[in-house]
Amino acid sequence: MRTNDEIMNILDDLKSKQNLSISEIARRTGMAKSAVSRYFNRTREFPLNRVNDFAKAFHIEPDYLLNIDNSQSPKHKTAMIPILGEIACGDPITAEENIEGYLEEPEDSLPSGTVFYLVAKGHSMEPTIPNGSNVLIREQPEVEDDEIAAVLVNSDTEATLKRVKHSGNIVMLMPDNKDYDPIIVTKDSPARILGKAIRYTTEL
Repeated sequence: MRTNDEIMNILDDLKSKQNLSISEIARRTGMAKSAVSRYFNRTREFPLNRVNDFAKAFHIEPDYLLNIDNSQSPKHKTAMIPILGEIACGDPITAEENIEGYLEEPEDSLPSGTVFYLVAKGHSMEPTIPNGSNVLIREQPEVEDDEIAAVLVNSDTEATLKRVKHSGNIVMLMPDNKDYDPIIVTKDSPARILGKAIRYTTEL
């Protein structure tokens, strides 16, 4: 059976890969946020009586988390995530003609909903997102202020990665690289949010 540190190392890794907050884990397990926080801070031992709740929250098997059967790594189901290229105007985002390839990902590492990869082109989001990175996007029409989103610009034909900021009725698409200018969204220069940036990888 795994030690407390081994269990929490696994949960820490899954928390990062699945982009889960302490609040979301607390919601999924039906526990107080303060209690969950203590487990991850290592100030309280992992509650073995709640292993099923945590396993369900992270989409893994309880036996794997505890290593009761001394098995090796769990058998993950995988999903093929499309990598988008040029966006054909008017087509659904993941239409076949927009797809340049696929990346295989473990299903338990993915957020809920429709996801796709977008290749970061250029240096406007450096150092946060390097040029050429494959950025995992969860499709959603809105993001919170200051979150990075994939946004359609240029008459819905070009997808760009920018940080979305609101100032009154004004929406600005902000680069992280100070050498680049922000894009101001107007009626003459509209934009449409495709989804939220979850994480990126530089490896194919």
